[in-house]
Formats: sequence, structure tokens, C-alpha cells
Amino acid sequence: MCGIVAVTGYRQALPILVKGLEKLEYRGYDSAGVAVIDSNNNLICHRSEGKLKKLKNKLNKKTINGSLGIGHTRWATHGKPVLKNAHPHFDSTKQVAVVQNGIIENYLELKTKLELDGIVFNSETDTEVIPHLIQKELHNLGTLNLENSGSTLLIAVRNVISDLEGAYAIAVIWSGSPDSLIVARKQAPLIIGLGEGEFVCASDTPAITNITNTILPMEDEEMALLTPLGIEIYNSENERQYRNPISLKLSEQIIDKKQFKHYMLKEIYDQPQIAKNWIKQFLGNDLSSFTSINYSFDIGFLENIEQIQILACGTSRHAALIGSYLLEQYAGIPTTVFYASEFRYSPPPLSPNILTIGVTQSGETADTLAALNMEIKRRQSSGKESYKPNLIAITNRLDSSISRLIPNVIDISAGIEIGVAATKTFFGQLLSFYGLAITFAQLRKSKTSEEINNMISNLIKIPSLLEDLIISHNEIAEELAHNFSNIKDVIFLGRGINYPIALEGALKLKEISYIHAAGYPAGEMKHGPIALLEKKVPVISIATPGNVFEKVISNAQEAKARDSYLVGIAPECEGTEIFDYLIPLPLTDEWMYPLLTVVPMQLLSYHIAAHRGLDVDQPRNLAKSVTVE
Repeated sequence: MCGIVAVTGYRQALPILVKGLEKLEYRGYDSAGVAVIDSNNNLICHRSEGKLKKLKNKLNKKTINGSLGIGHTRWATHGKPVLKNAHPHFDSTKQVAVVQNGIIENYLELKTKLELDGIVFNSETDTEVIPHLIQKELHNLGTLNLENSGSTLLIAVRNVISDLEGAYAIAVIWSGSPDSLIVARKQAPLIIGLGEGEFVCASDTPAITNITNTILPMEDEEMALLTPLGIEIYNSENERQYRNPISLKLSEQIIDKKQFKHYMLKEIYDQPQIAKNWIKQFLGNDLSSFTSINYSFDIGFLENIEQIQILACGTSRHAALIGSYLLEQYAGIPTTVFYASEFRYSPPPLSPNILTIGVTQSGETADTLAALNMEIKRRQSSGKESYKPNLIAITNRLDSSISRLIPNVIDISAGIEIGVAATKTFFGQLLSFYGLAITFAQLRKSKTSEEINNMISNLIKIPSLLEDLIISHNEIAEELAHNFSNIKDVIFLGRGINYPIALEGALKLKEISYIHAAGYPAGEMKHGPIALLEKKVPVISIATPGNVFEKVISNAQEAKARDSYLVGIAPECEGTEIFDYLIPLPLTDEWMYPLLTVVPMQLLSYHIAAHRGLDVDQPRNLAKSVTVE
């Protein structure tokens, strides 16, 4: 969630830190700060609450020379988003500076002990205990012998993190070692970038790509010493680690808003190309000779699967719900979707031959990773062959923690998504589930070759349908957004395969426009939520042709009778005249509609937020990569 940038090398650190923090703004934050060790070995820090531009305005009036520094964008957990809680944090002598992403669960215990030693705390954060503890360790190690100061700092940090409980990524600098940067991670991402005569460390790749495309992702519970002369990486057993760096894909280096006002709108427009890329990657170039979905791993282990469980959070969970519908109703395999945040505390009893799918666009979602880790361990410890972990990850980041945890990865290849509210990554996750449904339908012979070929033929048509739909719906949504100027509550309705799209539409509206919205199965309205309906509560109803179409229209009638303004997302056909405003859809196969109905949801939320003058790409309180529990 928070963003970390740190650098040691030969160039001025401050411009690199600021540029890196700019690239991490999409993650969501409420304050920012930097610390640099200057040419006189003094530790200089500047912080600001609010957006990064406030910090930049401060820094424009300063001259800070130094080639070692750390920077941070903070998303508040412990303590309000005010100046005193902004990172970096310091020890009492202002010689050690630390930035941290994560939560130190035992910080109160550690803080109490330090206060008994006379330490005065200046913030409400959990992070501030770390620099005080490091300074205490440095004192115990004897800081007057500075010949191996980098190693001394490494030992001090190692001793401190052994006492920390929770998840964290930290970067540490010390004025006693003016070219040494210490970084460490536990269940929170950190990536080292390898430049020429300089090394940079960051929470995510965009902060690194302006320096290098060669990276070394840190493994869990590793720490590293970085100096201009090289890198030393150690595991939790203090064993030196050696491995080859990797190169970033071109798509991970290009972040271009093009002609669009916001990244979110650009990313909605990216979706037809993502569909084209998916077809080429997973179906192949010669669709007339299609035999099976192309995966980067051997799917032989799927043949004995009897059930599927999916672990996900937020938007990824909504994609998983559509995936569950496809896997059960199309492929005929029992599937359950769990909130990853709840799964680890109330998992179902172990059953044999289960496939566990983890879904996370960033690959770093803490709740999902923790749930997957727990599931792997409890299955491995069962001692039964039929209980062994069978795993697949669906993610947008091949360089992420989930890709290192799980060997079988479906890469949605959507490219970097800057808008905090997921759009194109949700679409890419949906396509991944369509592919899995086809695969299981083939393995289980739940569909004939003709039915599978029909599904594929309809998927091939999606890119062209989307291109036309986005252009026309963008104009419609911009016009309709004016009707939501004074609206405070919105109801979204869907049934069957489109019910999760109603949930996703409600989430998007909440995320970026700050309007309260709720998604319901249309048939559930009369079981309570109908009490909310009145003229000031619009109802957005997804009514697509299929086995529940008439039922959805009947449910819409119930809302109409309560004077709600009724917006329909449906083809122009008999029954849809009930809607006060119709957002038209093309006629297609019932299975395909989630790939189309999501578009007006995204565009309407976007235009309502833009019409209100809100920060569409960086909505308040939200973070792109949720790396804390």
C-alpha cells in the first residue's frame, strides 16, 4: 500500500527519490517524505502531509547534495494522516532513518520497553519503534569503529527485525555509514534494481524503470546490504544468497496516459486490446485448429480435480464469482469462492483433490497470500496424497510474491494499471476464468466439441464488440452522469452470471465517486432491500437475454412501482421499455455478457466521479496494492 523508494550510488539521490515516488502515486497514499545523507554526513529529512506535490514544493526551495537516500508515500494505518506520522521516522539522535510498508503487530510492547529506557516518541505510528531499536543496537555494537560500518548496520537491523512481529518492508540509512542502504522484507514486496554504479530499491517496478530494467525481487524474510560497490543478500538464517537478476517486460516499463484525461479512462479503452492479446496468447493464431487452452504449465494435475476453491479480495473476488459460475454451470465442477481475509480464520474442512486458485491483480495482496500460505501448509502437513496442494495463481504481475509462491501462474498480461480502481485487470481476470472453464469442460467432457467451439467463436467476437461498445457507452455514460449529481445511494441488480457484475458496479461507484452503492441479486430485493427504494435512489438493472431475463424484468417492475429512477443495461428488445434510461447492449451469447455489461458500469462510475471533480485515479483512502492485513 505505502510506497518505498531507496537509492545508493554516484548520482544525486533526491531527484531519483522524487521521480520514483511520482511513479508510485497510483498505489494510494496520504503523506510523503524523503531523507538523504548529505555530503557532510548529516541526515536531512523533509516530509509533507497530502499529495506529493506539496513535498515537491518544499524541496524546490532546498539544495540537498547526497547520493544515499530513502523516500516514502504513506497510507495511514497507525495514526492519522498528519505530518508527525509521515515517514521517514528517526531515532532520538536523528542519525538513523527508516521507511516502512506494513504493520508491526507487537509495536506497543516494543514501544513500552523503549519508553521505560527514556525514549520519547514523536508520532503515533508503529514504524517509529524501528529506528529507536536500531540506534540501541548500534550503540551496543560500538559505533565508534566505523571501518565496516555497512556490516555493522546490517547486523543491527538483523537483530532488530528478529524482534518484529507482523508484515513489513523496510529501508534504513544511517549517517555513520553514508553509502550503505539496508533493506528487508517479510510478507510485503521489495524489488532491487541494478543500475550502473548505483542500486535502487522500491515497492514496485514503475519506481525503478527510469534507472534500469534489470531487477532482483527479494524473497520473503530476506535482507540486503546495498552500496555503490555491490549487493549482499541474506536469508532468515543469515546465509548469503546468490541468484540471477531478471529483466522487466516492455509492458511493465511503459506507462502512458496518451490523450486521455485520466488513466482509468485509458485503461477502460485498453480492454479490447487485452481481449485480442488473450485470444492470441491462450487460443493461438490458428483458431481453426484449436485443441486446448495454451498454458505456461503442465495441466495434467487438473485431471483428478473434484472441487475448486478460489481465494480473492475486492474486485478480484467479483471476477472469481463469475469464474465460479462458469466453472460450475459450464464446466460442471463444484466451485466455492472465499473472501481471502476470512478464509485463514475459518477455512473449510480438508477435502481431497481440491484445486485452490488465488486471484490478485498485484500478486502482493496480503490477505490472499496469507490464506494461500496457510492452505499450502495445512495440506502438506496432512500426510495424505489426495490432500496435497494443487495450486493456480491468476495475476497481472509475474514478478510478484504470488508468482514465487505458486508454480502454476496464469498471467493476464494487462500491463501496468495505474488507476487504483481496477478495470482492465478485472477484465483480464474474467478472461482467465473463461479459459479455465473451457479447459475443465474438455477434461470433464461436460460440453461437446461443438459447444466448446461455439464458446470460443463468441470469445473471438468480443474485441470488436467491445471497441464499438466503449465508444458509444462513453458518450452515454457522460450524459447520464449529470443525473447523479445529488444522488447519495444507488442500487445495482443482476441475476445469474451478471450478479457479480452488479457487485462490481456498486464497488466501482463507491471507490471513485464516494456514493454509497450496493449490489444485490435481483430476486433478493423483495427480501429486505426494497425498503430502501424511493425517488432519490436510482436502480441500475442488468437485464440480458437468457433463462432469467423475464425474472429480472419482473424485479425491475418492483423497483419501478416504488418510484425509483430505473436504468437498464440490456439489448433493445421487448420488455426493456420499462426502463427510464436504457444503456443498450448488442445481442450475443448469454455466457458472454459479463465481458460486455462491465463496460457501462466502469464508464458510468468514471464519469460520475469526473463530473464531481474528484481524483479519479487516486481516490481517497484507497491503495492499489493492499499489502497489509
